[in-house]
Amino acid sequence: MNNLIGLLIAYIYIFGVIGFAELLRRRLGYGSNFTRKFIHIGVGMLAWLVPFLFNSPWPFVFAAITFALLNLLDWRYGFISSMSSSDRSNLGTVYFPLAAAAVAIIFWDQPPLMVAALMPLTWGDGLAPVIGRAFGHNTYVVFGHERSLQGSSAFFVFGGFFTWMALWIVPGPPSISPIEALLPAMAIIATTTIIEGISPWGLDNLTVTATAIAVLLVWPF
Repeated sequence: MNNLIGLLIAYIYIFGVIGFAELLRRRLGYGSNFTRKFIHIGVGMLAWLVPFLFNSPWPFVFAAITFALLNLLDWRYGFISSMSSSDRSNLGTVYFPLAAAAVAIIFWDQPPLMVAALMPLTWGDGLAPVIGRAFGHNTYVVFGHERSLQGSSAFFVFGGFFTWMALWIVPGPPSISPIEALLPAMAIIATTTIIEGISPWGLDNLTVTATAIAVLLVWPF
């Protein structure tokens, strides 16, 4: 696909996700804790389209950097209420697109790995706090930040499932069967679950992705 058309589609998709989250907040009364993670997961799923939208990583990197800057401005001035966080030390929305850009550069010629590297962050980190707030009765504190075993379990289950799916569904080299995808998916989600549990200040958007990248780089596909 033409890179300019791909860039336009990517922008429309992302702003569409943000707009729908604003609709959920304003019309249905969902709080920003929910809509923030709705955007997190929705935007993260753009990774599945990236190999079809662009013929090189650089247009996507450009888009990612522009959204990192937009998210930084929103963190500073709070003009997108559905993305706001009560934790002012949390720059996770800024780190997310930067992590995605790094993944695209590293794994551009290996689309299954590129998408898989972002799934623990997209689904695991996206759903862990939502499940944790709703059902998190067994809590633990790391660096002053409270997490729950239920939230960490959600990270493991959902992040692991979508990592496994990405490894064998996304077309392109390396060719990985569903069975062959199980072990690397388990290795990725086990290590990223631990890293997410001990990462403070929104840094999990960087540390989780860096861990997934490291596992994928050394795995003998």
